[in-house]
Amino acid sequence: MARFSLAFLLCTGLAAAKYIVPGARWHDTDGNLVSAHAGCVTLDEKTGKFYLFGEYKVEGHTEGGGVSVYSSDDLATWDSHGLALAPVEGHPYISPQNIIQRPKVVYSDVSKEYHMWWHADNSTYGLLLQGFARSPNISGPYTFVSAQAPMGNWSQDFGMFTDYKDGRSYALYSNGDRKEGRDVYLTSYNNDTTSLEQIIHRWDKFDLEAPSIVQTDKSYYALMSHKTGYRPNNVVAFRADSLSGPWSQPFIVAPLNTRTYNSQSGFTLRIRGTKKTTYLYLGDQWDSNSLWESRYIWLPMDIDDRRKSLSLVWNDVYDLNVKTGEYAAVKGKSYLAKDATVSGKAIKQEANFASGGVIVSGIYGNDSTVTFTNIEGSGKPQWVSFYYQNTDDMGFGDQPGGTPDRIGGSWQLRRIASVVVNGNVEKVETLFQRDTHKGIILSTPLMLNLEKGKGNTITVGGLWNGFDYKGADLDRIVVYPPEPETKGRH
Repeated sequence: MARFSLAFLLCTGLAAAKYIVPGARWHDTDGNLVSAHAGCVTLDEKTGKFYLFGEYKVEGHTEGGGVSVYSSDDLATWDSHGLALAPVEGHPYISPQNIIQRPKVVYSDVSKEYHMWWHADNSTYGLLLQGFARSPNISGPYTFVSAQAPMGNWSQDFGMFTDYKDGRSYALYSNGDRKEGRDVYLTSYNNDTTSLEQIIHRWDKFDLEAPSIVQTDKSYYALMSHKTGYRPNNVVAFRADSLSGPWSQPFIVAPLNTRTYNSQSGFTLRIRGTKKTTYLYLGDQWDSNSLWESRYIWLPMDIDDRRKSLSLVWNDVYDLNVKTGEYAAVKGKSYLAKDATVSGKAIKQEANFASGGVIVSGIYGNDSTVTFTNIEGSGKPQWVSFYYQNTDDMGFGDQPGGTPDRIGGSWQLRRIASVVVNGNVEKVETLFQRDTHKGIILSTPLMLNLEKGKGNTITVGGLWNGFDYKGADLDRIVVYPPEPETKGRH
């Protein structure tokens, strides 16, 4: 997703890339993982730069890490500016022990400063407040102002929307999981976005969270997630002609059983280019086993106001021009598992839903592997997508790894595979394979160094994922070309 610093490139051999790659490890220009989850992207009209705000999560720390901020000219190359809102030890609302979730930032034309709002809480979710901070600079630092109950109500998952037609901003928030709650509110701010003013609409008892709104010239679409914790689910959307409604019945925005490509809704971004307006879904692919390894699922949305529909458009790798608003899927070359070589307990099985009617299962540790051969490489680092099925049913319902389709079943959320290029066991890449469903094939990417020519091999085995050494079933891999060094796009 992001460019790497020169020093990092020299150390690791990884290449800079402006492609957007959902589910990849995104790095900033210093070579660190981009850590800005469940946040927003705010466009600075003065400079034309995009600023990404989100929850800062690092290994060993789950909550209260503060709000990080990054800037970009192209939504693919991210410069870190550190913490926009840093935790303060002993503070009643923004200490390292507090909940600082789903931050959103908007510019106030009245006070000529930037305002940040977020879900402010304690570790037991007993406060259910909205935090407010301000800064004269978009990148911060932001100064804490208050934590308040919106209109005297509870507030949990938080979103923000600004109507591009009149510039008015609105808060979106669920009012908790208690029986008395389970609603989502749409409430307008005052002109200075310093306090809430009026409830515009309430979605009653749908028991949804992670709300966001995308606006077209004719419609409003509200996207929300079901409440399944860190487990992904089928995100739904509502449509209306006006914010006050009436709103439609909810409808699913991605193919069934993909669980919205293993993501949760977080924010939507409108790119109004010189040739086209593109709408982006900015979702989070949470990893409850290691939150700092959570990934980003950013996808274009196909919106048809005539049909009153919205759906996500999956791309392994795509090229977005933020100036023109156009995007294009990058084409890769497929290598099928049915043509690969298996070893140990790995076997080729009939699968009418798989490429070529065959899928490879039984990928257990390094002694049971699948090897793809005669892979054409460029001599430069390039993205490789691994298409897989992870049914996550390798145990009993009451044990880790048990199928979620079983009474009392549990979710492991991911399997982990080892990936070795050209037999170089000194350099093993780790491939995270999130849960899918029986007969559902999804993809996950890695940046790999392939030698120039058609003689490359890629071998996939299993790694320890917390309860066993089993990798997911493999359908195929797709190898994408490296990005041209000179594109003239930005």
